[in-house]
Amino acid sequence: MQILLHALLIIIAILHALFMWLEMFLWTKPQGRKIFGLSKDFAEQSKNLAANQGLYNGFLVAGLIWGLLANQFSIQLFFLCCVFIAGVFGAMTVSRRIFWVQAMPAMIALLILFQVN
Repeated sequence: MQILLHALLIIIAILHALFMWLEMFLWTKPQGRKIFGLSKDFAEQSKNLAANQGLYNGFLVAGLIWGLLANQFSIQLFFLCCVFIAGVFGAMTVSRRIFWVQAMPAMIALLILFQVN
């Protein structure tokens, strides 16, 4: 189970690194606009907000990797809870798809985390 937990932490960290990259560097590019369904004007107007959001995703990546490397229950718990809560909030306010992409993997990792510890 420990190996599965570590694999999930890595997958979730990679997902959030991709979110960070999309929000910070591709938001106004055709690929980023297509992924998020944005008009060129809206992407330009909101690029600073997206970059800020991307930075927060980067902090989640750092915390997940820290928890993995330190193998600390409390660090893993905190950052997985942050990811889960952000995913639920995103699903409620932006798109239900966010629940499946962000919150569900974190919820599964949390369940495994509690089984391992």
